Amino acid sequence: MQITDFDFRLPDELIAQKPLEKRENSRMLCLNRTTQTWEDKNFFDIPDLLKKDDVLVLNNTKVFPARLLGVSETGAQVEIFLVKEIENNMWEALARPMKRLKVGKRVSFGQKLNAEVLEKTKAGRCLVKFEADGDFEEILDEIGKTPLPPYIRRERDAIDRDRERYQTVFARERGAIAAPTAGLHFTPHILEEVKNIGVTIAEITLHVGYGTFEPVRVNDLSEHSVSPEQCEISVETAGLLNQAKAENRRIIAIGTTTTRALESSVSETGMIRSGRRLADLTITPGYKFRVVDGLLTNFHLPQSSLLVLVSSFAGFEFIIKAYLHAVDSNYRFYSYGDCMLIL
Repeated sequence: MQITDFDFRLPDELIAQKPLEKRENSRMLCLNRTTQTWEDKNFFDIPDLLKKDDVLVLNNTKVFPARLLGVSETGAQVEIFLVKEIENNMWEALARPMKRLKVGKRVSFGQKLNAEVLEKTKAGRCLVKFEADGDFEEILDEIGKTPLPPYIRRERDAIDRDRERYQTVFARERGAIAAPTAGLHFTPHILEEVKNIGVTIAEITLHVGYGTFEPVRVNDLSEHSVSPEQCEISVETAGLLNQAKAENRRIIAIGTTTTRALESSVSETGMIRSGRRLADLTITPGYKFRVVDGLLTNFHLPQSSLLVLVSSFAGFEFIIKAYLHAVDSNYRFYSYGDCMLIL
């Protein structure tokens, strides 16, 4: 298939700029893969749509303040967006404006943090070495900004108003540069309701990286590859999921990141493996899902790898029709938007 097959018209006004006051009030489009039908509901209805003995799998990654606003030696304002730590205090990063950041140039981020540009990569990124007057992570927490996606517009002095809201209520393991947005709809009360009907809740960790949102740069999807991301599944969780599979219980992934972590961790014998590894699977139409039976996900960008993954799970024509319905029905799109439950 071609990536252009996954295009659709999305009016700008449907791109959610702010979260709802109450997380659980998001709208939820519920899709039935068997009957090829859908129903308009709200997220707070989700306990009524689950079954006793279902297993919900959450991604407990925690977003860290990966955006740094600094000043170069020439006095120019510079933004450094941390992408991946290469070694202690050395990071692969995106930078704006990249043209002004020559190799060897230094950038100051206040009194406690400085950086030097070591290298520019072919992928349009740079390697940056930091010098911190104190603990690097503590300084990041103090001066770093929330790494909101570029389609959420904020004034420069208002970026960090989202620090708490752009985080799931179950976030624990620091390391993501973007939130696993399907999880943003949950509240402690909803999680408790779900447990009370007999649903098991399990957690995995996949640190959402730039690869999740990187544009698809090829037309032929057979040539597409999503960058690897670090993930971890505990021995306890792997055992729980393998037992659920053996008992034919539904495993419902909360988000595409959880889906990728689970499907990347299946052995040749069909068992879910525990441990830390790189989730390097690229899911495109024709992929046979081996773990996930249901999926909660937000609405994604046209021509994105995430839309391709969701279409691979539910069927291309079904998803495109559902997306057109969502547009016509004024569903809110992207990170702070509404969601879709596919069962």
